[in-house]
Amino acid sequence: MEEDRLLSLARQGEVAAFEALIEGYEERIYNLAFRMLGNAEDARDAAQETFLKAYSGLQRFRGDASFSTWIYRIARNVCLDVLRRRSKGRTYSLDEPIDLDDGQVSRQIPVDRPGPEDSVMEREIRDGINLALAELPEHHRSVVVLRDIEGFTYEEIADILKIELGTVKSRLYRARSSLHDLLAATELFRDRVVGESEGGDDG
Repeated sequence: MEEDRLLSLARQGEVAAFEALIEGYEERIYNLAFRMLGNAEDARDAAQETFLKAYSGLQRFRGDASFSTWIYRIARNVCLDVLRRRSKGRTYSLDEPIDLDDGQVSRQIPVDRPGPEDSVMEREIRDGINLALAELPEHHRSVVVLRDIEGFTYEEIADILKIELGTVKSRLYRARSSLHDLLAATELFRDRVVGESEGGDDG
């Protein structure tokens, strides 16, 4: 009900209401963009563009789907636009360092700081998963990120991606299987349980 109230006020032009409405989505939209695009700068830009598009398109939001489904759909479309532009120009690697004035730093997903004994392995696992995700076709990467990372149901993913429920399930099965094989082929994950390649998740 609070989200509905904020949405109603935002539609009336109250910027503060819109800012409050998207507050809970900022980190999640950024993380989605990061996993789709592979670097922090593009993810920040995509998240910002997502919220600008959402604000300018509020009057067109009819409420047929939830606000979260709607804004994730916008974010995914923004990321697709970035990927299309990249295909015509330069590309990024997930392990490409970021150049700073005083040196270089590695690209990585922001997380709570682990203990010293875990930080190296955790970073290697995270980077390995991101590299494997980057190898998947975009339509497979989308369903894995939305389901296994963002936790959306099959029905919500179908709404976001505008595809049939059965297509979601088949894509997720193939995507998980491909991801499993990609991870299993690396030295870091070869002897680890990297997840089921079966489609037995009921959503």
